[in-house]
Amino acid sequence: MNNTTYSVKKDEIKRKWYIIDATNKPIGRVATEAARLLRGKHKPEYTPNMDVGDHVIILNCKDAVLTGKKLDQKVYRHFSGYIGGMKETSARVMMENKPEEAIFRAVKGMLPHNSLGRQMIKKLRVYAGSEHENIAQKPEVWEVK
Repeated sequence: MNNTTYSVKKDEIKRKWYIIDATNKPIGRVATEAARLLRGKHKPEYTPNMDVGDHVIILNCKDAVLTGKKLDQKVYRHFSGYIGGMKETSARVMMENKPEEAIFRAVKGMLPHNSLGRQMIKKLRVYAGSEHENIAQKPEVWEVK
């Protein structure tokens, strides 16, 4: 009986490109699918300590929805590090002005908070509309359940 654990090598990693359409879908559902693809958890050769994930393009962020009272109650905060440097933006304002930032933050929060997570988030591209500049990579459509 072989008791060794298989670990994928760097040159064995095959990266694909996926498109997720966020139209009329909750931000959290889109973000969890994107984080899963970025980490590589959908692959049989998933390794927790390596970046085996794929590239993800999220389109139509302006049409994504927030369920319940989140549009009025959720607050995005940013701290500059200086006294009085706390900035707050409501979810309604964020979705009107920068919807791609809201989804980007949701996905980033679902990835590991270390150098591996910073490496994974670089493979995410988020667009407010339906146009993107990665046609040459021949991305496949990934359906969010």
